[in-house]
Amino acid sequence: MEAGIKSLRWQIALLISAAIAISYLDRQTLPVAIAAIQREIPINNTQFSQLQVAFLLTYGVMYAGGGKLIDVLGARRGFVWIMLFWSLACASHGLAAGFVMLAVSRFLLGVGEGGGFPAATKAVSEWFPTRERSTAMGVINAGTSVGAVIAPPAIAVIIQYLGWRWVFFLCGAAGLLWSVWWLREYFAPAQHPGLSKWERSEIEEVFATSPQQKAEMSWLQLFAFPQVWGLVLGKFLSDAAWYFYLFWLPKYLYDERGFDTKQVGYYAWIPYAAAGVGSLLGGWFSSRLLRRGNSLNFSRKVALGASAAVMPLVIFITQVPVEWAIALFSVAFFGQQSWSTMVMILPADLFPRRVVGSVAGLVGFGGAMGGVVFNLIVGRMLDGGSHYGPVFAIVSVLHVLAFILILLTIRDVRPIEIKGALA
Repeated sequence: MEAGIKSLRWQIALLISAAIAISYLDRQTLPVAIAAIQREIPINNTQFSQLQVAFLLTYGVMYAGGGKLIDVLGARRGFVWIMLFWSLACASHGLAAGFVMLAVSRFLLGVGEGGGFPAATKAVSEWFPTRERSTAMGVINAGTSVGAVIAPPAIAVIIQYLGWRWVFFLCGAAGLLWSVWWLREYFAPAQHPGLSKWERSEIEEVFATSPQQKAEMSWLQLFAFPQVWGLVLGKFLSDAAWYFYLFWLPKYLYDERGFDTKQVGYYAWIPYAAAGVGSLLGGWFSSRLLRRGNSLNFSRKVALGASAAVMPLVIFITQVPVEWAIALFSVAFFGQQSWSTMVMILPADLFPRRVVGSVAGLVGFGGAMGGVVFNLIVGRMLDGGSHYGPVFAIVSVLHVLAFILILLTIRDVRPIEIKGALA
């Protein structure tokens, strides 16, 4: 990142990061506003988990399908369409009169948001050479934390002055405004009117093509690679934990720590701020190792391993005072988003650019399905009389298991040569 944030490609990274921030703001609306919503619409733990599943099912399917769509439409056209769709879906929550209408809105939000990260990965592969990709993805992934940090206090204020329905209307409007910004600013490097000769030389690697560039691959063909299986199943395990944190942290504070909406707004942003630091430092750390002469394989796996190593600490959350619980959540969020940055950049490290969106989509699908399965398990466990302790015991080991799986299936992080029938 020596060229500074004034270079065009880093401005584009910030533009994409803003989209990711909006996506996480949108998906946090329901978990943070749930206490206010429950005063009008009765929702138990099982139903709350079902609302998250309604989002995650379509999010996962469209993560895979959206990745394929982005490969066909390109990042510029594809991203604006999915942003418009999910922004309108977010706004529709504010019209809900019951559980079913909330579930439909959640379902539609997942349809739109599913293409967000595949589009981001595609744009990174278009604009950033290998040496900068993990840093760029760290900047973009930090948007998850910006959105989630903004969500608790902003939603608390909106609920206090306007009511919970306006939370969804205003968040949807933010996405519509971003769409205008995107159409004005984003073009692929070869078409961008603002690309200087100096910056073109800096990213010369992304203009390189190969004889295989126009060939297509099916999802079935992609699953012939063990690297795809490792990423998909590893994401299944780690995102089972992440979506539990993301959707259940406010509810845990409501139910177990006696918080009200104002207190959640006051405290719940802190772990997400730590997550943003994790996104930036994880990507920076891997790029730093690479610049110091280490192999791509070493640089990615050391960062992944360090991220996974801190996750077992969450097992102590239910046993400590609330201030320490927030601190442990913060450590876990830091590790999770450092981990997520690495996992999201691996498709661009491993696969040709023509299939990066498709691979990233499959990986995201695996993560969403992990969230679906574990959200249902958590809802049933809690309504069945279990406490949060056993839940945290399970999530404490998921990232470690995912790291072991990635080590077994991705022996060497390096570009894969696709030949013969698969080409």
